Amino acid sequence: MLFDTHAHLNADDYNDDLAEVINRAEEEGVSNIVVVGFDRKTIEKTMELIDKYDHIYGCIGWHPVDAIGCTEEDLYWIEDLCTHPKIVAFGEIGLDYHWDKSPRDVQQKLFRRQIQLAKKVKLPIMIHTRDAIEDTINILQEEHAEEVGGIMHCFSGSVETAKQCLKMNFYISLGGPVTFKNARKPKEVAKEVPLDRLLIETDCPYLAPHPFRGKRNEPAYVKLVAEQIANIKEISFEEVAEATTKNAKVIFGIE
Repeated sequence: MLFDTHAHLNADDYNDDLAEVINRAEEEGVSNIVVVGFDRKTIEKTMELIDKYDHIYGCIGWHPVDAIGCTEEDLYWIEDLCTHPKIVAFGEIGLDYHWDKSPRDVQQKLFRRQIQLAKKVKLPIMIHTRDAIEDTINILQEEHAEEVGGIMHCFSGSVETAKQCLKMNFYISLGGPVTFKNARKPKEVAKEVPLDRLLIETDCPYLAPHPFRGKRNEPAYVKLVAEQIANIKEISFEEVAEATTKNAKVIFGIE
């Protein structure tokens, strides 16, 4: 009934109780989860999880924060892994100007390269952007990312920016912040973006929704995101659950 389109169950945070976390998600009606791997360690763990659990799928790529550490060998490895039938997206890739770990020109070069790779392997793109939305959109446009489309993960931009992304064949994904009292932009986006272009996610273990803000997040809490969007749109929870699950299966190519 619910589809968590972005989770990091490959994080060390779940080393002690991963099975229980997955069970709790199923009990809350979470029928599918996409686990995102963004470096060597988390990609390897992602591949293990998608082979172990029928309802878990994978998304792999190289995170912009660590762009400076990405080698040609890493990219060839990722491209090869993308042939796995349960890898359903390429990412999370993009730009992150909040942290200083990788120079902007290095991030931009890797971002372009990975968009080109995603087009080569014919997978939608999972976008991470932080303090870099203008450059992110410019590169997506210049590299014709609309050919494969994708997801603006944990979208925090304005309604106007969301509309630009929709024109490029991207879905808008909302997570825990839409439940925060002071989060004006995600609420405006939830209201304005058509239901057939919305997705929900947790980005767990990060960004837990209210009333768990500040604690470890987990896929079961994606239900709280759906409930908040239903409140904002003044429609039923069931409508949000059905639509966002359908949207996820469309973009990820899941039957």
